[in-house]
Amino acid sequence: MTDIFVVGYDGSDSANRAVAFASARARKAGARLHLVQVLEWSPYSFHTPEELAERHMRREQELDRGHAIIQPAMDQLKADGIEVTGEARHGNAAELLCSIAEEKGASQIIVGRTGGSGLANRLLGSLAITLVQAAPVAVTIVP
Repeated sequence: MTDIFVVGYDGSDSANRAVAFASARARKAGARLHLVQVLEWSPYSFHTPEELAERHMRREQELDRGHAIIQPAMDQLKADGIEVTGEARHGNAAELLCSIAEEKGASQIIVGRTGGSGLANRLLGSLAITLVQAAPVAVTIVP
C-alpha cells in the first residue's frame, strides 16, 4: 500500500514550500500527495431564500476558484513524476485536513508556516498549531 501525504495548499509562498518539501519526501518514500484547498465557509448564518440561492452560487464559484488554484501545482507535480490528487472543499481548515487525512488513510499532513507572530496568532492559534494538537496523524510544518 502506498503512503499518502495530505498537503494544505492555498497558492501562497509557504504552501509552495510545503509542496516542494512534500514532493521530495514523496519521491523518496514512493508516496502519493493529496493537495487540499480549504475555503473557509460558515454554515451558521440565516438568510432569506433569495440570499441562500445567491450564497450557493457564490459557494460554487469559490470551489471552482479553489480547483483553479491547486491545478497548476498538481500539473507540475505530475510532470515531475509525483502521483497526486487534489480537491477544494468548504469548511474549517484544521477540521477538514484532519478528516481528509482519515478518509484517505494518510500517514502525514504537511502545511506551510505562514510566519504570523501577532497577538491574535498567539492567543487564538494558527492552523499549524491546531493541527499539531488535533491531527490523527503526524504533522509536518514547513518554514
